Amino acid sequence: MEEKRDISRMTREVHPIPERRGELPYAPALHVSGPVDILFLSGVTAAPLYRSHPHIREEHYHAPDIETQVRRAMDKVKLILETEGLTLRHVVKITKYLTDMRDMDRMSSVLSEYFGDWKPASTTICINCLNQPGARVEIEVTAVRER
Repeated sequence: MEEKRDISRMTREVHPIPERRGELPYAPALHVSGPVDILFLSGVTAAPLYRSHPHIREEHYHAPDIETQVRRAMDKVKLILETEGLTLRHVVKITKYLTDMRDMDRMSSVLSEYFGDWKPASTTICINCLNQPGARVEIEVTAVRER
């Protein structure tokens, strides 16, 4: 019989601002150690990474244009990756949640500013709404680093 492994020995939470950890009901990312290190980032929007839960409306101002929202979300993705010594070149999968598929081309244009010629696997999902008024995009990524 194979020994069962405790997943908690292989995982740890990632917080770019550790002293604000208690403000979130989730981890901004989870680092999994094994033959490769895998970092699963929680979805991010243009809202501040650390904010009150339950939500306070004033903390969730979202610019009306998709380009600004994507840039603000991607800046948070970069911050979380950098906390672990990773870059966007370590991203192997990106999932984008859009509230309006007409934003797809403009979102993709901004993402190309960040990823350049790097093309991770990608999924785009159109959804009815996000959990914050005014949010038009949420982005989650998975990154991998060789040990």
